[in-house]
Amino acid sequence: MLDVRNISHWYGERQVLDDVSFTVTSGHLTGFVGANGAGKTTTMRSILGLIRPTRGEVLLDGHAITDTDRARFGYMPEERGLYPKMKVREQVIYFARLHGVATAAATKRADELIERVGLSERANENVEALSLGNQQRAQICVALVHDPEFLILDEPFSGLDPIAVDVVLGVLQEQAARGVPVLFSSHQLDVVERLSDELVIISNGQIRASGSRQALQEQHSHGLFRIQLEDEAWLLQEPDVAEVSREGRDLIFRIDGEDTDARSQQLLQQAIARGPVRTFNHELVKLSTIFKEVR
Repeated sequence: MLDVRNISHWYGERQVLDDVSFTVTSGHLTGFVGANGAGKTTTMRSILGLIRPTRGEVLLDGHAITDTDRARFGYMPEERGLYPKMKVREQVIYFARLHGVATAAATKRADELIERVGLSERANENVEALSLGNQQRAQICVALVHDPEFLILDEPFSGLDPIAVDVVLGVLQEQAARGVPVLFSSHQLDVVERLSDELVIISNGQIRASGSRQALQEQHSHGLFRIQLEDEAWLLQEPDVAEVSREGRDLIFRIDGEDTDARSQQLLQQAIARGPVRTFNHELVKLSTIFKEVR
């Protein structure tokens, strides 16, 4: 488990992090979300020791994180860190060797990862000959080739087409399934929503929300329901009901009050008495809505 505790940082007179705290737990995918300049990259670099924060600390399993600890990390920077004139396979093996992996094991691991991300046909091409999306796949291989015990990925889905996004999603889920804590940032909120177990939302250098994705969605979805029925005019005339949006023939509406679950059941019974109800369920807001509300 990794704890970021009360990190603050200034570049000159400009404060970029303000008392940032959150936890990344083993076997969980933690999405780190924020606009450009929110403080995501500075936080990640603080964890990795690339910068020393002005205040605060980073703990790994309860002790101050060391360079030896960081050698067990896998890191993917937002700016690609590959050698453009080096072949993909040679490069992945090379980075494994830098981490102390024996040549035979490095070669085997590199070949497995290259196949897993769908780069086998491009393995002997120079990195500069690859598309940006394929360079991103190669960068994923480099981050994973030494079997890291912790993963930090800065915008891992940047430049990927939908098929490649699914491949990388699968790879990261496999890592979490074997107990690896994964912290990743992304501007693609739909991908974060699909992938994350936990969420950390940062804005202007401050943590605005953190916790399990499910809990945050439920917290911001109080009184929100979805229904599809033939006659909805009566429902919208109820004093505690307000239309939120529509999706096809589904009406998304909000109930005001405390015990909204009980009230929703009353409304459902009234709806059934008036005719067929084809859809009815508690509606969870999307991550994009939470992001707009808390930033």
